[in-house]
Amino acid sequence: MTLEVQIDDYARRLFSASGDKAEYEAAQKAKECEARGDRGEAEQWRKVREKIRILRGPSMS
Repeated sequence: MTLEVQIDDYARRLFSASGDKAEYEAAQKAKECEARGDRGEAEQWRKVREKIRILRGPSMS
């Protein structure tokens, strides 16, 4: 399984489990990884967050 497929799969599962909180959770994970100097993992979490944003779709008002 490629990294992009894994990121997509994880984003879908996180969104399914956490709903609207999923994007925030992914952002927090990216921030934590960045703080401890793990830029590679932080970038993966940013990609997860972007996928979740796409899954959520446009905001309805």
